[in-house]
Amino acid sequence: MFIVQDYFLAIVLTFVTMLCWGSWGNTQKLAAKNWRYELFYWDYVIGILLLSVFLAYTLGSIGEQGRNFNTDIVQVSSRNFWSAFFGGVVFNASNILLAAAISISGMAVAFPLGVGLALVLGVLVNYIQAPKGDPMLIFMGVFAIVLAIIFNGIASGKMNAGKDKANAKKGIWIAVGAGILMSLFYRFVAAAMDLNNFESPEAGKATPYSAFFIFAIGMFVSNFIFNTLLMKKPFVGEPVSFANYFKGRFSTHMVGVLGGLIWGLGTSLSYIAAGKAGAAISYGLGQGATMVAAFWGVFIWKEFKGANKNVNLLLFFMFLLFTSGLVLIIISGGN
Repeated sequence: MFIVQDYFLAIVLTFVTMLCWGSWGNTQKLAAKNWRYELFYWDYVIGILLLSVFLAYTLGSIGEQGRNFNTDIVQVSSRNFWSAFFGGVVFNASNILLAAAISISGMAVAFPLGVGLALVLGVLVNYIQAPKGDPMLIFMGVFAIVLAIIFNGIASGKMNAGKDKANAKKGIWIAVGAGILMSLFYRFVAAAMDLNNFESPEAGKATPYSAFFIFAIGMFVSNFIFNTLLMKKPFVGEPVSFANYFKGRFSTHMVGVLGGLIWGLGTSLSYIAAGKAGAAISYGLGQGATMVAAFWGVFIWKEFKGANKNVNLLLFFMFLLFTSGLVLIIISGGN
């Protein structure tokens, strides 16, 4: 299987993770013109599952290093299987909430609040479980990102003044709930892998490719519970049915699948990079997606259009602090 051998390549892969995690929301925005996010989300999860199978039989099965996918998947212990599976369940719960927050508040608000909070809590959780990197630099980076989240929240509050405050608050609290849950999922997947030795992993442990496949199954199975519930009792709007889903055009479904492929690629690369960079750094840099998504929301989707100078200044400091925090986390891995 393909294994990352040096720290620089691991950082490059986590940078791609950041771009993927921060960009998949664009597919939801595109589909939202004529498609509810609850329906979009079915195709999104299907895209992730399809990619996990593709990677398992390509990168997960080529080369002479490590165990290939077929050999690895049958020897994964039940404890590690359910750990990766539960990681998929937890992530799915959090990501459905994030998708709901995007539909209510937009990418420039939902990602910095939800994913930014997940970044802060997730880096702490993953570092405690598997310490790797300079703790002082890691926590300085986390602190800078916390300040960025605060600035984004203030800017969002100023933009929502005079608008539907009930919906605005709902979007913010849903994003916060998504962030708390999202901070936990990576630890369960990382625990199922032998992060110190991908070439000769401990018996019963999964390779990144097997872990991602099991994780995707957890997402897919749990979606029948979480998303079905949201279809019947949506946060906003009228209930939708499976009949609505099957009435969608092929091109509309493919937008959702594309979103899943984009997110899934980023996630798989994060798991692959974790062996060299460490779970805290790999996860933390990937969650720099917050900055990427905020960029899309502010500059492409114009979610802060008409903002005054004070709001624009807050957004400037948000981007500056996020960037500074990510740089500190990158540097921490070389110490």
